[in-house]
Amino acid sequence: MATLVTLPSLPPTWTPPSEPASFISPFVQRKLIPAGAAYLAHIKRALNNFTFDEYDKQLEEEQKRLELLNADGLNGEDDLGVGDEEESPELLLLDAKEWKVCISGLVCYDLNSRYHLQKQDHYQVLGLSHLRFKATPEQIKIAHRKKVLKHHPDKKAGASHTTNDDAFFKCIQKANEVLTNPERRRQFDSVDPVCLSLEEDDPSASDFKGQEKDTALFYRTFAPIFEREARFSKKIPVPMLGENDDSKESVHAFYDFWYNFDSWRSFEYLDKEVNEGSDK
Repeated sequence: MATLVTLPSLPPTWTPPSEPASFISPFVQRKLIPAGAAYLAHIKRALNNFTFDEYDKQLEEEQKRLELLNADGLNGEDDLGVGDEEESPELLLLDAKEWKVCISGLVCYDLNSRYHLQKQDHYQVLGLSHLRFKATPEQIKIAHRKKVLKHHPDKKAGASHTTNDDAFFKCIQKANEVLTNPERRRQFDSVDPVCLSLEEDDPSASDFKGQEKDTALFYRTFAPIFEREARFSKKIPVPMLGENDDSKESVHAFYDFWYNFDSWRSFEYLDKEVNEGSDK
């Protein structure tokens, strides 16, 4: 692809050099091929209508992002505060085939107690138990990379001279598979064992007997509950529990939203599923 360029005429005051070069290289005809890094950079600038400075800035930001994602995850420079939780001995003994079932072989869910047993906590496996549903896709990606580097079977085989120590690695892969799939992550978040255990501790009216006028206690108790449940809302943003001196309009808006709360929460994750590696 060639571009015609019209050169400006020489100014009237221009004069040739007093000592012209004694030798001029002969003209050489070369074929320009639309390929290579320079050509690709030109195309990107043209398509995005970038100036050279804008393109260089975008290139620098992309390079930083790639360095963050591709770092080894063991030097603390790329962690974003994730992936460094130590695994308990019980966690390391998880059976990868039982990533979704309880001890009896079936998912256990008691509708009265709202409690169920799950073998694998995907957030805990990836070292994200302190963030849980608040973990961003980037944090999940970085945490997964760290765990893979730490627990890859090839690395363990070289250290322990065995190739059988890969059960927890399979748990890591399953956790990543669930948490990087938006639909499956929502299903897991709907029955997150830690959040379910918190729901067990939600107060009842009898817990406030004799303390009905303690507004500070009311806000301190219920604000975290509304924040926890807000994650299930189909509508965003979600109004949070405010303060005692909020305007009448804010209070009405809060109650209107929560009285008509539209939730995406579901319980498909608790359905019985054949374990991986099972012949049943």
